[in-house]
Amino acid sequence: MPQDIRIRFGRALRLRRQKLGVSQEAFADMCQMDRTYIGGIERGERNVALINIEKIATALKLSVLELFRGV
Repeated sequence: MPQDIRIRFGRALRLRRQKLGVSQEAFADMCQMDRTYIGGIERGERNVALINIEKIATALKLSVLELFRGV
């Protein structure tokens, strides 16, 4: 059975954030979200809303499609 998409998305997000060299807190500020929410996403605990996926992609300077390529 394939791994849960929330876990795959969280791992992909963490890798991209770390590649930028920013902390969860700094990244959360970039996304205008709470740090604990970003941490929950990265751990695969959150089912992220579309509006928040768009905010994350924008903060990473990616399209939503590019963001999901790593998932």
